[in-house]
Amino acid sequence: MAVMMATFMAAMESSIVATAMPSIVAALGGFRLFSWAFAAYLLTQAVTTPIYGRLADLYGRKRVFFAGAGLFLVASTLCGLAWAMVPLVLFRALQGAGAGAIQPIATTIIGDVYQPEERARIQGYISGVFGVAAIIGPMLGAFLVQHVTWSLVFWINLPIGAVTFVMFGLFLHERRIPRRHQIDYLGSALMMFGAGALMLALVEFGNSAGLPTILALAAAGLGALVVLAVHERDAAEPVLPLRLWRHRVIAVGSFSGLTAGIVMMSLNGFLPLYVQGAMGRSPTAAGLALGAASVSWTFASLAAGRLMIRTSYRLAATIGGVSLIVGTMVLIAIGPASPLLLPVAGSLLIGIGMGFCNTSFLVSTQASVGYGERGAATSSIMFMRIVGNSVGAAVFGAILNFGVGRHIPEAGNAVNRLLQPAGHQGLSPAMIARVSAAIADGLHNVYLVAGVVAVICLVLALALPARFSPTRPAAASRAGLGLRSD
Repeated sequence: MAVMMATFMAAMESSIVATAMPSIVAALGGFRLFSWAFAAYLLTQAVTTPIYGRLADLYGRKRVFFAGAGLFLVASTLCGLAWAMVPLVLFRALQGAGAGAIQPIATTIIGDVYQPEERARIQGYISGVFGVAAIIGPMLGAFLVQHVTWSLVFWINLPIGAVTFVMFGLFLHERRIPRRHQIDYLGSALMMFGAGALMLALVEFGNSAGLPTILALAAAGLGALVVLAVHERDAAEPVLPLRLWRHRVIAVGSFSGLTAGIVMMSLNGFLPLYVQGAMGRSPTAAGLALGAASVSWTFASLAAGRLMIRTSYRLAATIGGVSLIVGTMVLIAIGPASPLLLPVAGSLLIGIGMGFCNTSFLVSTQASVGYGERGAATSSIMFMRIVGNSVGAAVFGAILNFGVGRHIPEAGNAVNRLLQPAGHQGLSPAMIARVSAAIADGLHNVYLVAGVVAVICLVLALALPARFSPTRPAAASRAGLGLRSD
């Protein structure tokens, strides 16, 4: 229950803030920093996730979780007290730095306290929490900003976090042998700088920054990661154990996190735009289409946990990969005149795919390592998923902007007005049709690319060992994969 509450707190953060942010910007001003309120959180969460995972392996889950979650709650309090957009962005960055500990360590704790055959079922429940949070978050965010105050969007984390602290303190008992550790300070700094620079390059690419700036950030990030790889070979206790990626299951699971993050961004970031901008439907209809994925994700996660026990990780992941492909094919097929049922169906199928894939790859990865490396392996998947979200946002945003600009070079202001109910009055029917068609064409290309990424995810699923399952952990070792099972 403590892990589920911690996961719910972290999962709901993105959906509840996304709903409330327009009202927050209206209250604080500074619309030009709108995207940075999200980007700052995402950047710091991404670069700290692998570091927290490794520290949890070295110093125990509880104390590292308390440190990260404590920082998250302090920053949440400060976000609710923000008096302008610049302080809010800074506090959101601090909040993300704490959030990097919550989800990966909570998920790692499940891997510690449950045996492999139980872990598959429990991880299904944990994955289902994301679906529930995606449903509750937007409704709660809208209620708070409309009837109470936007500050509660951030302060609602405080009671949930307090109860989580108490429950972990009372019920989580770690049996560790105390010994001295050598903290990899240089590796941590290189990791944060390298990953941060690359993530920032992706964010700025999506925001149409100058090419020299993007190239400089990318070059600096890649250079730092190369130095990190050389340094980690000789580090006594490396912050990023590169040897883990020699394990087939861990490498496959990490790359699956990247592909799943990309596909999910095509849904979360762009399906509402298609429903409202191309199909001319209401925001409620867009929410219905997006909510279908949350519901199906929840039930698919539970089903995946049970299926893995009876069959194998590969079969469950394969079902997920096929569902992602079929879901993207449905979204490729929709047009401005399509019934709402089609985007709902595509969203439903992608949600099923995410539920099966995420649960299968996560549980198989945790079953492939011992206690001392489980935190790093779990954080690797989480980190790659965040990178996938950033890559998807940048690439798909560029594809959409290019597609719309090719049809209507001056479409920027028209698109903004089209998405506002009152803005329709200032647009002629011919312009509305042109802009809708341009959006549809751009998003059609987005889903074509998402379909290719879904195919890669299926290939990764098929790369898992055939008979590896929670009840047959030794199968991977017999296959010569160098895995340490539980």
